[in-house]
Amino acid sequence: MTSQTESRLEALGIKLPAAAAPAANYVPAVESQGYLYISGQIPMGPNGVEYVGKLGQELDIAAGQAAARLCAINILAQAKAALGDLDRIARVVKLVGFVNSDPAFLDHPKVVNGASDFMVEALGDKGRHARSAVGVAALPFNVGVEVEAILEIA
Repeated sequence: MTSQTESRLEALGIKLPAAAAPAANYVPAVESQGYLYISGQIPMGPNGVEYVGKLGQELDIAAGQAAARLCAINILAQAKAALGDLDRIARVVKLVGFVNSDPAFLDHPKVVNGASDFMVEALGDKGRHARSAVGVAALPFNVGVEVEAILEIA
């Protein structure tokens, strides 16, 4: 049986990938006291790591937004693996977006909008969330964006 959320994703043309295994000594998701904490997700696509480089150098805002969107898709893949049913997501509480950027790049919020917009597109009002968009000097595999999430679950 397909959940309402998965039906909505299907209508958007989104097929969730298999949840990526952790690359070090951590777990991809922790459920605690009504919340699911999702470890930072990078833009891992069907052919491996995508959107490599710094915003303001190798990547422009549109590429950064696409990277953030892919991170958000991977967040939902981790949630599906942890919960079994995406309809258990009661609300996206917070997203934290890390943007690998040139020191002169100032449009971090525009980049992280790629993840925020996707969550609302995929989950409707329960996808609306608090957020931080932070510029950083480097990210794993030199990806342009990494996003982590806190989800309220039912």
